[in-house]
Amino acid sequence: MRALIQRVSSARAEVDGRVTGSIGAGLLVLLGVRREDTEAEAEALLDKLLVLRVFEDVAGKMNLSLLDTGDALLVVWQFTLYGGTRTGRRPSFDLAAPPEQASRLYEHFVGQARRRGVATETGVFRAHMLVTLVGDGPVTLMLETQNG
Repeated sequence: MRALIQRVSSARAEVDGRVTGSIGAGLLVLLGVRREDTEAEAEALLDKLLVLRVFEDVAGKMNLSLLDTGDALLVVWQFTLYGGTRTGRRPSFDLAAPPEQASRLYEHFVGQARRRGVATETGVFRAHMLVTLVGDGPVTLMLETQNG
């Protein structure tokens, strides 16, 4: 699994002019699922994400995690994170999980975040979305599981 995360002061996802998920301060998570991914990998990725120290403390150092700040997540499915661009001019998505598997693992990731008490908003799986964000930093990082 891959998660491209961006620290934001606000973010939202819209489908057909309707806001489907909106947060204030927190992390925008673009989540990609690979064919080999499992629920265990979704949980491992979430574990890493929740304790990653990307928020500033009073001294201005990145010493605080999402769990420390109590901020929120906006999770948006992003199959294009597994777009291969080594050859040709059109990305290949052979490594990306098929929609049924990706949906199940995306929902598992979101459900686990909510079960852990994290305010979690989402986009709409497989929908064309407008994702708007106000970056805070900028702080943008890529997280990957072993299968990466």
